[in-house]
Amino acid sequence: MTQITEDIASRLSAGADERVQRLDSAGGSWSSSIDGRREAAHLTYSVTGEGEGAVATRLRAGKHEFWVDEPAALAGDDVAPSPVEVALGALISCQVVVYRLYAHLLKIPFEDISVTAEGDLDAAKLFGKDEAARPGFTDVRLQVSITGPESQERYEQLRAAVDEHCPVLDLFSNPTPVTSTVRKA
Repeated sequence: MTQITEDIASRLSAGADERVQRLDSAGGSWSSSIDGRREAAHLTYSVTGEGEGAVATRLRAGKHEFWVDEPAALAGDDVAPSPVEVALGALISCQVVVYRLYAHLLKIPFEDISVTAEGDLDAAKLFGKDEAARPGFTDVRLQVSITGPESQERYEQLRAAVDEHCPVLDLFSNPTPVTSTVRKA
């Protein structure tokens, strides 16, 4: 394990009791804010990035900095996950958050959760070889594994609630307007 990974892991020590306390606190705070002023739920996120090396990008999101790169076969230095791997990682992490949130709200307890995401991508469009191909994923599969005391049926109810409320799953499942501009700096 790298020092950075060890540092992060040491900060993620919240047990079940602390998780419940955090979920109650955050849920109560957001609920009160939204009830008092519906616009309080409207959030804008911002990430900035600069190209580095061959094709890598250094990204900043609030106080966090992270890298995205490509493997050597796609002209990268392979120092970080690729953009599509980060997208799948965003989907996985959002699923974990929303599973924990809705398990708490619906009183469907579980102990551990792990998620695997796979996405199929046809690189022909990326390389200009097939303009009819889609450049993004043509199929994404999520495998969620949960351990806990509930029945499969109850965990399917939880999955349905998560699928309905997961913001990043919504990004993958529904068209989102994107405005892109370019300017000479």
